[in-house]
Amino acid sequence: MAAVALLVLPALAQQPQAQQGPAAAGAPASAQQRSESAAADSHGFVSATRFGQRDGASLYAATCAGCHMPDGRGAAGAGRYPALAGNEKLETAAYPTSIVLNGLRGMPGFATQMDDAQVAAVVNYVRTNLGNRYAADPATTEDVKALRR
Repeated sequence: MAAVALLVLPALAQQPQAQQGPAAAGAPASAQQRSESAAADSHGFVSATRFGQRDGASLYAATCAGCHMPDGRGAAGAGRYPALAGNEKLETAAYPTSIVLNGLRGMPGFATQMDDAQVAAVVNYVRTNLGNRYAADPATTEDVKALRR
């Protein structure tokens, strides 16, 4: 088996780089190629520090539901996780946007794990689902950008 490998390896090394492909030539993939081929893992991360989900429902399931519960009713136990369902504090978009970005008390901020569009998507999802009907004044990417510290 080792003799076969020794015979095949020199033949591969003599192939022109175009036949070997960019990975074999040692050329790094472009940022666009990396982002197009980036598959989110089972937790939704496309990297160790970024969420890959783009829509509000998926972002909520990946980042919020573990503490605030899938139905948004909140929980108490090792900590207190406030209800998002029927929460009047969500009436204006700025309040939940600021909390998603910067955190509050025991909740971490997600400013470095989500881009502006993702923050707006999850805020708008929470404000219009889970028993909430705050469709007026939706969060926009411009609003999120303005609230980033």
